[in-house]
Amino acid sequence: MRLTTKGRFAVTAMIDLGLRYGGQPVTLAEISNRQRISLSYLEQLFGKLRRHNLVDSVRGPGGGYKLTRALDEMSVADIILAVDEPIDATQCGGRENCHDEQKCLTHDLWASLNSHIFDYLGAISLKQLVDAQRERANDTHVIKLRERRESLARDLGAVVGLS
Repeated sequence: MRLTTKGRFAVTAMIDLGLRYGGQPVTLAEISNRQRISLSYLEQLFGKLRRHNLVDSVRGPGGGYKLTRALDEMSVADIILAVDEPIDATQCGGRENCHDEQKCLTHDLWASLNSHIFDYLGAISLKQLVDAQRERANDTHVIKLRERRESLARDLGAVVGLS
C-alpha cells in the first residue's frame, strides 16, 4: 500500500476541520498555519474533498470550509479515496497482470491485504480521530496545569522558607 503525503495531509486537515465542527467555517489559511501544510496543496485537496461531498465551501467574509456530514458518518477510507489515494498493495493495481500478463503467485495475498486495509480504514470514523485529539489535548492541558501548580508550590515554599 502506498499512502502518500496526499492521503496523510487530507486526513490531518479533516481532523483539524472536525475539531471545529459545528462552528464557523474554517479557512484553509488557518488549517495551513496550524498544520504546516502548504496552502496551495490544501486548495488542491479541498477541491477533491468538495467534489466528493465531504466538505462544502462558504464564500464571502467569514467564509471557509465546513464538513457536509456528521463526524461519525465519515471514515478515513472516505477521505483517502476522495483525494484519489490508491489503497493497493498489488503491483498490478488489481488488474491481475502482474507476471507476464498473468496473475502472480502472491497476487491474492496482496489483494487480501488491500481488503483488510480498506476495511480497517473504513471502520475508523473522523469522530474517533477528533475525539482522540481532544482527549490528548485535555491530557496535555491537565499535565501543564499540574506542572504549573507544582512550580507555584515550589516558588511559594521558597518564598516562605526565606522569610
